[in-house]
Amino acid sequence: MVDNSPLPPERLGPRLAEVYAVLGPLYRRVARLVEHDSPRSGLSIGVRAVLERLEMAGTAETVPQIARTLELSRQFVQRMVNDALAQDFVELKPNPAHRRSSLVELTEAGRAAINALQQREHETMGRVGGDLTEADIETTLRVLRHMLASVPETDPADTKNRARRSLT
Repeated sequence: MVDNSPLPPERLGPRLAEVYAVLGPLYRRVARLVEHDSPRSGLSIGVRAVLERLEMAGTAETVPQIARTLELSRQFVQRMVNDALAQDFVELKPNPAHRRSSLVELTEAGRAAINALQQREHETMGRVGGDLTEADIETTLRVLRHMLASVPETDPADTKNRARRSLT
């Protein structure tokens, strides 16, 4: 029988480490599936992340906004936006708030590509089985959100600066 009382920190840490141990391989396996499907959909993992972000936002965003939300470097997001532009999945619009930072907007082709990929993914995930309930999924999401909120964000530039300082 599972004990439903909160775990003390000395038990919580190892149990959450088990979640990370499963989450990493699961993420990589799904990433490989997306990459395998990429020739058909034209979506790399990075382009997919950008398109998904724009769809979720429901509005155009700047590269720095997308990068912040996805916790990726601006340079990487810019490369992914350039790839998405080349495939007509996004278009750039003038940004009235900032002349040098265009707004990235999802095109109909981009929306169709991300929706088709998500549909295939949902069909695959729907076959997971295991008699999972809505409560199971809610609990999983609650745990993952707590884990995400508890891990401090690091600024990639700050990490480089700290590494440089530690070498001197």
